[in-house]
Amino acid sequence: MSPRTNESAPDGDHGERSVATPEPDPVPPIRAATDSPGRSAARARVAAAGRTTSAHAPSTSEDTTVAAAAEGTVVDRENEKNSAEYDEDAAGDERTDDAADGGGPGTVSGEAGAGHERADAGGGQTGVSDEPAVAGDERGGAGDERVDAVRRVSVSARRWRTVQLVACAASLAVALTAGAVVVGAVRSGSGATVAAAPSGVSPQLLASGDLDTSITALQAHLRAQPKDFGGWATLGLAYVEQARTKGDPSRYPQAQQALDRSLKLRPGNEPALAGRAALAAARHDFTGALTYADAVLKENPYSERALSSRIDALVELGRYTEASKAADLADARRPGVPVFTRYAYVHELRGDVRTARRVLEQALGTATSRGDISYVASALGQLAWNQGEYTDALTYYARALAADDTYLPALEGRARAQAARGDEAAAIKGMEQVVERYPLPQPLVELGELYEARGNPGDVRKAHDQYALVDAWIALAHSYGVDADLDTALAAADHGDRGAALKAARDEWARRHTVHTADALAWALHVNGRDAEALPYARRATATGYRNASFLYHRGMIERATGHGKEARASLKAALGLNAGFSPLGARAARKALEDDK
Repeated sequence: MSPRTNESAPDGDHGERSVATPEPDPVPPIRAATDSPGRSAARARVAAAGRTTSAHAPSTSEDTTVAAAAEGTVVDRENEKNSAEYDEDAAGDERTDDAADGGGPGTVSGEAGAGHERADAGGGQTGVSDEPAVAGDERGGAGDERVDAVRRVSVSARRWRTVQLVACAASLAVALTAGAVVVGAVRSGSGATVAAAPSGVSPQLLASGDLDTSITALQAHLRAQPKDFGGWATLGLAYVEQARTKGDPSRYPQAQQALDRSLKLRPGNEPALAGRAALAAARHDFTGALTYADAVLKENPYSERALSSRIDALVELGRYTEASKAADLADARRPGVPVFTRYAYVHELRGDVRTARRVLEQALGTATSRGDISYVASALGQLAWNQGEYTDALTYYARALAADDTYLPALEGRARAQAARGDEAAAIKGMEQVVERYPLPQPLVELGELYEARGNPGDVRKAHDQYALVDAWIALAHSYGVDADLDTALAAADHGDRGAALKAARDEWARRHTVHTADALAWALHVNGRDAEALPYARRATATGYRNASFLYHRGMIERATGHGKEARASLKAALGLNAGFSPLGARAARKALEDDK
């Protein structure tokens, strides 16, 4: 479906420097590892290319981590002094602040999250306080509204909803209700989620399931030290990470409040501005993300997070030449896993798969944390899958799961590769497990298409159930300020309201001109019978050289509809030749079109 999303935060060894002159970095830049004499000119030419990420760029590290804050080690001495001057009433006011709350405005330390946690029958997070709400707790209304949203979508479509849909709807409602988190985000091509934000949390926390516990520790810390601007910034970033990796957009308003609190305490502080860049990117406000990243880099040109956020934003805005230059600059200033993975994607979008693979392998070779290993190995798996190299893809996914057997992007990628190899039963079982824990548009659509392709009795109903839940998720994402138009366009074009798909695609194209938005708009125009208008966008989607079978398939079907028979056959053959298992339904349609046109 949509482009890449960030999945796990790379290692926290690359802390931010607050001075203009960089210290020696133990990780060599890509240039040192990949350039040989005579390659400088070639690199300069490649630097003019670009990369669109929405789905799978990795996250950056920061010296103010959740782990450190949880241990109380990242406490400014001035903050300690200031907090000691607070009287009990002032401290109480701070404790009721929305941002420290795990469950919505006006609650304290995650009460709403705790409430929904208890209702989750043990399936959600463990890191929220059980303290009672003290003011303005809106969890009841918000929770009911979100459950009703799922029910309306499902019941209006089919009153005969199956037990499986009920289970999925319950999982979705829990995942998206304020404060609740489904335990347990990707590279592009076909993969990913609605968010693409750099994070500031240690990958070990994500991989080990400690993020929720660390958030609870941060909340407790901020009740004791309410003027710790760094702690508020870290809490905001942790909420962004929680929303991004676990499909919980209710955390975005809380992240905003925490970051605002940090900036109120210390205007212009770097961690909070970087956090705002992450939050803006997560909500798909890439212009805002770029503005915040630039503000950080003006003060600290060596900020790893800001350098990475700037690449992400430029890529997502379709400004590929600038993104490539930004990747080169980041590589020169802060080489390491976060930059390597972005650098690789810039090259992949240009069609330079060889360089992308080499850089990712270098990144994997330098990765030490479970989070880094899982992320980079999954990125290599997705790259291999995009090229139709299913055995290699499964090998990389196995390595990712060896580091963390709960890593959802690897589980999803493995199911996709199994489907491409014809192991239908394993693919469906694996994707069902992903959807149970991670009910987001991409895996929901993939599971629905797997059901349709299998064609057993009841599979059409099961598939439609998944598509109905996509609509529910998108509605909920919009309610929390997330721009989900690309997800809407991609899902609705094939499995929903075609008119809505076209409107969403046009709206997204008005904001940013990427290869992914060009492809989505082309396909939405096609399914609405406007093929002559669609063809230029389909060709634009493939103009950078990005090797994506879905893009080639879409272009081929549009060329076929506009009477460009020779070009259509070439595009459809190219799609199947590149990745014959790019989509259970799309690949079947491509083969049928070629057969019919013989």
